[in-house]
This record gives sequence, structure tokens and C-alpha cells, in this order.
Amino acid sequence: MPIQTFTLERVATPIGQMLVLTDARECLRAVDWQDYEPRMHALLRRQYGQGAVRIEDAARVSAASRRLQAYFEGEVDAIDRLEVALGGTDFQRQVWRALRDIEPGETVSYGVLAGRIGRASAVRAVGMANGANPVGIVVPCHRVIGADASLTGYGGGLHRKRWLLDHEGRWRAAAGAPVARAA
Repeated sequence: MPIQTFTLERVATPIGQMLVLTDARECLRAVDWQDYEPRMHALLRRQYGQGAVRIEDAARVSAASRRLQAYFEGEVDAIDRLEVALGGTDFQRQVWRALRDIEPGETVSYGVLAGRIGRASAVRAVGMANGANPVGIVVPCHRVIGADASLTGYGGGLHRKRWLLDHEGRWRAAAGAPVARAA
């Protein structure tokens, strides 16, 4: 398998330095946090294989980075149509597609998400796929919560998950959308 080259941008956000990885077509390959950079590299190795990815610093700002910045500036739906290119298993990609169907400001439990993909008994597997998501925020794993509506793990830390959900909730309220409930 040939080595793939991804470009890396470091983007300042209200909740820390964000890492944005894109490919030559500017498809998102990973979004993570600087303080979790080793985790991002581990996820890339799991998805593409050891030594299969070369990362170079970006020479210019990507469309993905601009849309993520718009998201943080309050235009939450700016990331809705960002193109992502993911490795992973068929099951993981199925879970990740379902995550993109969760509306900003809405939360669902792992059990509900499992039901949405027709795998109601696969709650733990859905949780594992959620945790292996390489494109946080755009593939909004932060919108998945515990069955008791508690905030559960998030690869960027619970403080960031809380901030992202609050940010999206404010946007949803300002847009006049109905208040989202945990399903």
C-alpha cells in the first residue's frame, strides 16, 4: 500500500489548539487536540497501518480549517457538509455516518445510536467505534451521552465535550430551534 500524505494545520480555538489533517483533495482525515496528538497518531496507525501515513505542515489554510473556525465563531452548521475520508471497519464507518445525522445541539445515548443503525444489542461496540472516531466535531461523537443523560468519555476531555454541547445549544436556541433532548 502506498504511503498517503496528509497536511497538518494547528488552529487556535476557544478550547485549545486543534489539529486538522486533510488529504490532497482537502478531505478531512483527522481532527483532534494538540494535547491529544499522540492519540491522533495512534488512531491513524490503526486505520491506515504502521508507516502508511506521512504528515506535512500545511502550506495554506484549508477549506476544512476555515469551516471549523466558522463553527467555533458560532456558525455551527458550517461543518455539516465537510467531506471526510475515513479508514476503519465497515461497522465503524456505519457508526460514524450515523453520528453525522445527529443535529447540532441534540444528544443521543449510545443505545439510541445503536438502534439507529439497526444494531440495538451492539451498544458497547457502538461506544468503541465512537471512541475510535478520528474526525471529532465534524463526526460529532461529542453528541453521544450516557443512558442516564450523563456526559461520558470524550477523546478531547469532558471539559471540551461540555463546551461543544453548550456552544451548539446556544446556537440552536439563537436559531429558534426546539430545545434538544437526550434520546
